This record gives sequence, C-alpha cells and structure tokens, in this order.
Amino acid sequence: MKVSTFLVIKAIVSLIFGITLALAPAALMGLYGVTLDVTGAFMGRFFGACLIGIGLTCWLGSSVTDDGQRAITLALFIGDTIGFIVALVAQLSGMMNALGWVVVLIWLLLALGNGYCRFMRLGAR
Repeated sequence: MKVSTFLVIKAIVSLIFGITLALAPAALMGLYGVTLDVTGAFMGRFFGACLIGIGLTCWLGSSVTDDGQRAITLALFIGDTIGFIVALVAQLSGMMNALGWVVVLIWLLLALGNGYCRFMRLGAR
C-alpha cells in the first residue's frame, strides 16, 4: 500500500471519530459501555478536536514529499503506539465492554500501518 493511501485512510478514521467525539462524546463512548460526566465529556471534546487536527494533517500530508511523510508517519507511529497501549490497558481493566476490543484493534492497526510506512516503505534514512 502506498503511504499516501494509508494517510488518507488514517485521515478518514481520525475525522470520523474526531467529529463524533467533538459533537457527541457521551453517545460515542456509551457504545463502549463508558459513561461520561461533564468533565469526561469536556475532555472527550478536546480529544475529538485533536483527532480532527490529526485527520487534517494526514489528509494534507498524503500529498507531501517523502521527507514530509517520513516525519508525519514517525510522529503518528509514536502517538498510535501510545494510543494502543492506553486502549489495551483500559480494555484489560474492564473499563469498556466487548466492543472496546474494536478500539484496541483500530489503534493497533494504525500503529502497525504507520510503523510499516515509516520504517519499511519509506526507509529509515
């Protein structure tokens, strides 16, 4: 898969989750068995705003030079790896229902995809 194609896929996933979290954090998290108080909803909206920024960075970054994509995919690899660990710990602690494994899988696939794009596809220069 081309790096630009992967970045577009990551952009779409990030924008869908980001917009949903920004507009309706309690509804989205409710799907995973997580209830949010006012503070949780507030932080969910902040996270949604960050995901929208990441999505736009990926969308716009899909057409930059290899050096630009190398930098973007490295940053995303680190962030998505941390996101995978956070999601896995939350799932293993029982914070989310069984649908939470989908969240863990999404973070894992995004981390692996960014790792592949950064270290295998674009090279480690």
